[in-house]
Amino acid sequence: MRIQDWPSAERPREKLLARGARSLSDAELLAIFLGSGLRGHDAVATARGLLNAHGPLRALLECSPAQLLQLPGLGPARACTLAAVLELANRHLSAQLERGEALADPGAAGRYFAQRLRGLSHEVFAALFLDASHRAIAFEELFRGTIDGAEVHPREVVRRALAHNAAAVIVGHNHPSGNPEPSGADRAVTARLRHALDLVDIRLLDHFVIADGPPVSMAARGML
Repeated sequence: MRIQDWPSAERPREKLLARGARSLSDAELLAIFLGSGLRGHDAVATARGLLNAHGPLRALLECSPAQLLQLPGLGPARACTLAAVLELANRHLSAQLERGEALADPGAAGRYFAQRLRGLSHEVFAALFLDASHRAIAFEELFRGTIDGAEVHPREVVRRALAHNAAAVIVGHNHPSGNPEPSGADRAVTARLRHALDLVDIRLLDHFVIADGPPVSMAARGML
């Protein structure tokens, strides 16, 4: 049965208009993007096939344009469009921090770190420098490592914070293994960073661990 023959309340586009985009499943959202399916399959069935073979959705969206090009049901035009849609979403997520607004929602910083660090094959430690009103000044990747870890030097974080005249810092790093739980080393580094920044009257607001699932806030866990 074609999607046009489905009950109107169950068609992805009509469902989105009536109930909002959040009411749609991953397959339904992807189906709207595809527009049509492979021969003999509707767009929703094709989307489900893509997610089953190459998903979940995050893994599919982390494919490079060249990788997307190889997937059935996409092709050059759709691969380019999907890559562009993802970049638009990333830029929208970055907009609050990069236009100098005060960081009112702590979760926004976690989502920003996730956007910048998730999916990397090596560990990266980064810092977001803020002014006294918690407006973003700069975001910097400070240390890179292998899949086993990155060596973090608190002295360098302090040096960059002073260079930016920052009043507060939020740091984050990714776990390429996919395990989001902060390690003993993560807790030790956080304590050293907080102590080093305290010496120059700069606050360490949070340390995010980026892996599978939502960003993990060490401040929310009482580890800071």
